[in-house]
Amino acid sequence: MNFGTRNFGTRLAETLILAASISIGASGCGGGGGGTSTSAASSTGGSGGSSGGTSGSGSGAGTTGQVTVNATSAIATISANQFGTNMAAYYDVTTTGTAAAVAATGAHLVRWPGGSLSDNYHWATNATCSAYAAPGSTFDNFMQDVIVPNGDEVAITVNYGSNIACTGGGDPTEAAAWVADVVSKKYNVHHYTVGNEVYGSWEYDLHSVKNDPTTYANAVGTATSGGYYQLMKAQDSTAQIGVVVEGESDWDSIVLSKASYDYVELHDYVQAPGSESDTYLLTQAPAQITADIASLRKELTAAGKPADFPIMLGEFNSVYSNPGKQSISIVNGLFTGMTFGELLNDGVPLNTWWIAIGDNCTTGQDSSTTAAALYGWQSFGSYDQVSDGWSAGQCASNALAVPFGTVMPSGHAEALAASFATAGNQMLSATVASSLPSVRAYAATQGSGFAVMLFNLDQSASATVSVGVSNTSKTSFSASTVTYGKAQYDDSQNGVWTAPVSQTLGTVAAPVSVTLPAWSMTVLKLQ
Repeated sequence: MNFGTRNFGTRLAETLILAASISIGASGCGGGGGGTSTSAASSTGGSGGSSGGTSGSGSGAGTTGQVTVNATSAIATISANQFGTNMAAYYDVTTTGTAAAVAATGAHLVRWPGGSLSDNYHWATNATCSAYAAPGSTFDNFMQDVIVPNGDEVAITVNYGSNIACTGGGDPTEAAAWVADVVSKKYNVHHYTVGNEVYGSWEYDLHSVKNDPTTYANAVGTATSGGYYQLMKAQDSTAQIGVVVEGESDWDSIVLSKASYDYVELHDYVQAPGSESDTYLLTQAPAQITADIASLRKELTAAGKPADFPIMLGEFNSVYSNPGKQSISIVNGLFTGMTFGELLNDGVPLNTWWIAIGDNCTTGQDSSTTAAALYGWQSFGSYDQVSDGWSAGQCASNALAVPFGTVMPSGHAEALAASFATAGNQMLSATVASSLPSVRAYAATQGSGFAVMLFNLDQSASATVSVGVSNTSKTSFSASTVTYGKAQYDDSQNGVWTAPVSQTLGTVAAPVSVTLPAWSMTVLKLQ
């Protein structure tokens, strides 16, 4: 099993095909149709420079309509851990610039030690049973070189799959010792999930009955059974212990009814490699993740848990293995941004994208037909939100170099979403007029003002949006925008990865008119 450019999801290819038939309304993921308003100020998202491909980077004249934010319709409270990412011990975390790379994603919560590696990995010795861990990637180095400098928090996946001798299943005392180490060093770690995707046959599991829900539930145990839950809580009574769920499965019903746990962890990859679709990823996949969260909440309710029982989306991305060209295109960037918007509206408190840096690059499983149907200038892909340094020809024979620290579209998207939704504020409802079928909108309070995250899913035409705020006494705002889209991404055909474009509008009267370039996300701040 390759622990580098890979990760396995919970959805099989045939399930993905069925999911592709699910559609969302014309009003978009962020709200229904709505309202009328007139323009008093305007903003146009910037262009990145070079045109790209036959479609070019310019935006043709498009639709117009209203987006209305309701200042009194709080949906959910925003917390810092709703923005997260993953890191893995197979990458050398002592590499200069790693902390800055993680910071560039906007993440506050970092999951460690990395997907399926977790069930093969022994933290105290930085050793594995059958995989690879970088010699420099000790837990202390990870904390001191990456987490502490950024002021981040860590969510740990403890080893369920193997004991230290590699002769049997995981040992709860090893996990408890990790908690004790965290406490003694006052590290910022509060969440511990037992195992990775241990419901799957791909996951390393040395128990006599492998990948079995009853075996797993018994190992996690209860507050008095001597398993993971009791022993880890004995080291830190405030530690939050999580169990893995697959989503609508027999595994879930057994684990949720037999084990003790403080939260559940779900992974959600919305496509199978080689079957990627830009249309599906942009117009249906974000809503599918919301549907998956809703289904999980029904399972939790059936298990006797409250409606707000904590969920961690521990891994999510566009495809469950072998990422191709779509993974580093603007399409995956827009999907990233909308997915964080959905999770914010859904009130999911812990979300860690797969992966920040260190997963290298791959040619994926794109067939010539699939590749031709997908937008993008690269003939390779990567899960990385920030490049770990890809030399010319490394990722594909014709690939240009992508220097270490280069932020990919998914990294820019999460950072923009994190700037939109800051901890302690509230998500608000946003309604989108039916005249804007390609616009999605999410809204939040931001201090004494508001922020709106807007997406234009039209590949070739701009959209002019008049943003108004109802139920507020404010009639004017200090306004600004930050835009990232196809115009910026298209520069990558020439080896230039252009950053988002900012614009200050000054003091403007509401409502505010914003022109959204083709295939773009824009964060509008109204203070």
